[in-house]
Amino acid sequence: MSTSPARHDFTAPDGEELAWHELGEGRAVVLLHGLFSDAYTNWVRYGHAATIAARGFRVIMPDLRAHGTSAKPHHPRAYPPGVLAADGLALIAHLGLADYDLGGYSLGARTAVRMMVEGARPRRLIVSGMGLSGLLDTGARSAHFKAILKGLGTHERGSPEWYAEAFLKTTGGDPLALLPLLDSFVDTSEAELRAIDTETLVVQGAEDDDNGSAEALAALLPNARFVEVPGNHMSAVTKAELGEAFADFLQS
Repeated sequence: MSTSPARHDFTAPDGEELAWHELGEGRAVVLLHGLFSDAYTNWVRYGHAATIAARGFRVIMPDLRAHGTSAKPHHPRAYPPGVLAADGLALIAHLGLADYDLGGYSLGARTAVRMMVEGARPRRLIVSGMGLSGLLDTGARSAHFKAILKGLGTHERGSPEWYAEAFLKTTGGDPLALLPLLDSFVDTSEAELRAIDTETLVVQGAEDDDNGSAEALAALLPNARFVEVPGNHMSAVTKAELGEAFADFLQS
């Protein structure tokens, strides 16, 4: 099996060109990366995609709009409410996936949840790096990242904002595309969460409270289990335990 994902493109309903990367063969699992990141950084660089593919899965990893090798339009009309979920549903339709699994980290997890609300029906769902408050109220995190993007070059060295800016530089993020994207986030209600009865794995780093309590989220979802892995919000994705938790759940 190749260890280098193949890159593909498709056209979103609004005409923007979006990319996805694919590794392995077998049952499809769609994995969505976090804000300021990309498919390579979240899933390939630290071996998670290879770990999952080795268990017999076809790992499909889009670069979200405004990230990675996908289109990065600057105009606000390219970022209507819920656009990332719409892109995810469009990719599933483009690939003709009928029986698949779905997961994400941080923004990718929030996007996967919104896809569920909008009609996605995977066999299993993975929500990682995301707690209950990060789904119920997206405005606080949006405001946090807007401040980071608007203050680039001014953040105190060693601060969370400084680390976020440093991460943005490593992934080649485009602030002029990411700023309007932040206005597209949609809150998910407790009632909408309780309606998600898909078998779900909720995963969070032991030191990660950036998006609220993942244990509270797992308790609210009707068919979820909670797993803790090492690390904080930034470092958990660098730990092998994250990919192993994904693979164990998907194979169970």
